Amino acid sequence: MISSIICGILKGEKNVLELCTLGTGGTLPLPDRALSSLYVRQNGRAMLIDCGEGTQVGIRKLGWGFRCIEDVLLTHYHGDHCTGLAGLLLSLEKAGKTEALRIWGPKGLKRVVEGLCVIVPPLSYPVLLHELPPEGEELEAIGLQIRAFPVDHGGIPCYGYRMTLPRKNVFSPEKAKALGVAVTEWKKLQEGETVRAAGRKIRPEEVFGAPRKGITVVFSTDTRPCETLKRYTKDADLLILEGMYADEEKLPQALKNHHMMFREAAEIAREAAPAALMLTHFSTSLEEPENCLDSARTIFEKTWTARDGETVTLRYPAEEEKAWISLC
Repeated sequence: MISSIICGILKGEKNVLELCTLGTGGTLPLPDRALSSLYVRQNGRAMLIDCGEGTQVGIRKLGWGFRCIEDVLLTHYHGDHCTGLAGLLLSLEKAGKTEALRIWGPKGLKRVVEGLCVIVPPLSYPVLLHELPPEGEELEAIGLQIRAFPVDHGGIPCYGYRMTLPRKNVFSPEKAKALGVAVTEWKKLQEGETVRAAGRKIRPEEVFGAPRKGITVVFSTDTRPCETLKRYTKDADLLILEGMYADEEKLPQALKNHHMMFREAAEIAREAAPAALMLTHFSTSLEEPENCLDSARTIFEKTWTARDGETVTLRYPAEEEKAWISLC
């Protein structure tokens, strides 16, 4: 446990980002370890990154809901990252979803989704497919600004995702008063509208202070250390990275299959300097990942291993600090 960055669980706050590692396994499910999926929630809106086998069971245990899921971001099309999609679509149907579900992923998305959904009956909601270009793409989902970036999984198109919850600049009553804006017009400026005062238009940016740091989380599995991963993890608050293997004897296997060691993920974190590193996507040979943390913590102390169903809450930081993180 990383006591220096852990605080009490936050309740009732809107400006927070909530995460749950629904599945932390790689390759094959285990009795206590489902396959890759991350549930992301922000102000009542939700999305998933990956949808491995067991995802819908994990959501039911979590209790955060199905209907609020607006997007599914797939990292790549190996089975341990997408075979839960058909079951998820059925669960969304049973939950009464009517709004569109967007699915994002690498080239070949349409073929993969159609193949997985042969057993899925007609749905009560539209499914919109968005195929990402090889170089990645900027996108927006559930109020987050997201960058999909390519990583190195041995020639197989695969993406990491950098998610940022932006933060509004501070409204300055002093600036508004100096410009002659009536108090009754302040709310419009705060909501991004232009108003008239003293015979001219007043734009929102004229009454706000400097930009403030938001919350940034990076999720990336199934990759070797690479330049894009190093670039997009920089200055993040939380890194959720693959720790497929811990024992250095497994390095040849990691090289062969294009996965990462605990040590390598920690080296990326040391360079990126986040508030914390969470390791996930463990090999079936790694029975108790938490017992192998020393190989990572000697490099980056603020490291822990995720468990299925573990929730993390991040809130806006004080100026010039990393986000506050709480763990449950």
